[in-house]
Amino acid sequence: MKYFSKISAAVLGLSLVFTACDKVDDLTVSQPGTAPVLTSSAATIAPLVVDSSKTAITFTWTDPKYATAAASNKYVIQIDSAGRNFAKAASKTFTGVLTGSFTGLELNAILLSYGFAFNTPYDMDVRVLSSYGNNNEQYKSNVLKIKMSAYVTPPKVTTPFTNRLFIRGSATQLGWGTNPDINQELCRLDSVTYGGIFNLNGGSEYLLLPENSNFNTKYSVANNSIPGLSAGGSFGIGLNDNFPGPSAGGWYKMTYDFQKGTFTVAPFPNAQAPNLWITGDATTSSWTNTPPAPQKFTRLNNCEYEITIAFVPGKFYKFLSISGQWQPQFGGSSATGGDIGANYGGGNDPDAVPTPTVAGNYKINVNFHKNKYTVTKL
Repeated sequence: MKYFSKISAAVLGLSLVFTACDKVDDLTVSQPGTAPVLTSSAATIAPLVVDSSKTAITFTWTDPKYATAAASNKYVIQIDSAGRNFAKAASKTFTGVLTGSFTGLELNAILLSYGFAFNTPYDMDVRVLSSYGNNNEQYKSNVLKIKMSAYVTPPKVTTPFTNRLFIRGSATQLGWGTNPDINQELCRLDSVTYGGIFNLNGGSEYLLLPENSNFNTKYSVANNSIPGLSAGGSFGIGLNDNFPGPSAGGWYKMTYDFQKGTFTVAPFPNAQAPNLWITGDATTSSWTNTPPAPQKFTRLNNCEYEITIAFVPGKFYKFLSISGQWQPQFGGSSATGGDIGANYGGGNDPDAVPTPTVAGNYKINVNFHKNKYTVTKL
């Protein structure tokens, strides 16, 4: 019995030796992919409404050379306004292909979602993100710079045939009985949007008219008893009810979007004076809070003012809305236009606007609804 045990132990030990010497195959290690290189069929895109269903632009990219079958690889094209690092990017996903297209309708929807104006070129950034189908090993391509313009689609509500719009009713300071004057004319913000800043009476009503004394064509609402409609909602042409005004009187910023058929009415923090003057060493009267008559702007409508003036380089100016007072005071930092800075009293004064570097006659447009000013050489 002892002899058998010794033989068994020897055999077992020999078996372990042979097992330990068995060779194990090397593990397969996948090589990493590479970032795709993106190209496009165009550098400027301005599709027409009649071609909205057609391909407007096509993108192609190189193979990132992932280890799995190419048919399962995922690619996401991102489009965003230039300089935002794709923080608000619109995306479209493709699988197993090295090319992708957008129709005019798709591009238009993206541009309008950013609030861009119609028929105006904007700088856009485009890139493609590649990955496995499960989003692993993602690579970012190069960024393409492409100019894109949105086309005008037929608006939901027919726009005013006069290209003008007036507010009239008991909610206004003139009431129903007096034809609206220029103070009651909304400004045309673009081809399908109108707006104004108005001092409204509380608990009253109003209509919008393309002609200031003609009620045959009017913009109104279907049912003015809908809760919250005074702050915004849907409107149309020739509907049953007057617009309901806010319950509390005061200054309000009002916007009417004919493209979408919607409007908004929101409280505005400051009263709007009916006049505007330019002052500063860029003018003949230099810095004064009582500018002479030639330095008074022409009021175009409720919120828009315009003046033509001669400038030389190296000077500065601001705007005043009440003669004899330094506030309200308005200004900006750009010689060509930009956001309006303001001091309505008790705050810090805005920057003085520098004159352009080239002498000549310039037209200045100030729009308080947009809160913008523009300076254009004539």
